[in-house]
Amino acid sequence: QLQLVESGGGLVQPGESLRLSCVASAPASGLTLDYYAIGWFRQAPGKEREGVSCISSNGNRTRYVDSVKGRFTISRDNSKSMVYLQMDSLIPEDTATYFCAAGIYGSQPICAVPLYTFWGQGTQVTVSS
Repeated sequence: QLQLVESGGGLVQPGESLRLSCVASAPASGLTLDYYAIGWFRQAPGKEREGVSCISSNGNRTRYVDSVKGRFTISRDNSKSMVYLQMDSLIPEDTATYFCAAGIYGSQPICAVPLYTFWGQGTQVTVSS
C-alpha cells in the first residue's frame, strides 16, 4: 500500500503561481516511490477527473494536457519520495481539487485514471480575482 498526501493548494489570483507537493510513503510494503509513475489529476465540481500531468518512474519522461502546456511543470525527487507540480500563470479554469496518484504500468507516462492504483485525498486550488 502506498500512501500519498498532497499539499500546497490555496486561493490565488489569475496570473499567480502555486506549487503543489505530494509526499509518498509505504510503511508496510517497503516499496519506494521510484517503482511508480506519478500523475497529477484534477476534478472541478460537476466534471470528470482529468489527467493534468504525469511523469515516469525515473523522471525522464513527462506528459501534459494541452490546456496546461507551457504553464505547469511536473518534477519528482525519488530520494525524498516527493513529486511536485509547479503551476504558473494560473487561470480561473484551473480551479479544481488536485490529486496525485501512483501506478505501475510501463515506461511511458500516461495520464489516464484507470492506470493509477493509489490516490491522495486532494488539495483545493482556487483561481479567482
